[in-house]
Amino acid sequence: MKLSKNMKSAVEKFDKLKLYSLADAVDLLKNMKYSKFDESVDLAINLNVDPRHAEENIRVTTPLPHGTGKSVSVLVLASGAKEKEALDAGADFVGNKDFLTKIKNGWTDVDKIIATPDMMGELGKLGKILGPKGLMPNPKSGTVTMNVAKAVGDLKAGQVELRVESNGIIHVSCGKLSFSSEKIIENVKKIYDTVVKSRPSSVKGSYFKKMSISSTLGPGVVLDYNSIG
Repeated sequence: MKLSKNMKSAVEKFDKLKLYSLADAVDLLKNMKYSKFDESVDLAINLNVDPRHAEENIRVTTPLPHGTGKSVSVLVLASGAKEKEALDAGADFVGNKDFLTKIKNGWTDVDKIIATPDMMGELGKLGKILGPKGLMPNPKSGTVTMNVAKAVGDLKAGQVELRVESNGIIHVSCGKLSFSSEKIIENVKKIYDTVVKSRPSSVKGSYFKKMSISSTLGPGVVLDYNSIG
């Protein structure tokens, strides 16, 4: 693939075969920035797991010390007193049958969906719409709950979901390039610690295969993950 002039200049600033400390990698990302907008900073964590095995199908959440820098729109599917609880907590959309109908008709203009357990019977029928977009609520991610106020607050504050994909990789946002290096580093360490604590007992040998950090338009910088903890 032919690289743009800006990307070529960025790539020439680092060694693609080198493992960088987290601090050096973050400095590199900032030095390689050439866009005018505030790029996101993302982690790609390649693990020695097989998601086809239930124990190794990692799916956990963690709050980040400094959030992701992104605003998150939240829909809460609930009824009765839980609707007011959700609105008071700052949910962007709250309802039940009306939103189930909208989703059935193709509406998915929201970042996260929280549902009370009693809503899951009908919501589960919409899996083909919500599943591919990563919007289906799940108890493991804290989005199927009776404590909707806490769930809304956590998502609005920058809670992230660490979910291993079929290829064994977790992709997750860990901030913005405009964040100070210290804030990005602290967010990455929180993610790393959470992944370490989620290691399945069935995994033998090395748990991590590769870990890289990148900005939206920048190249991936491979991390020496042994230096993070």
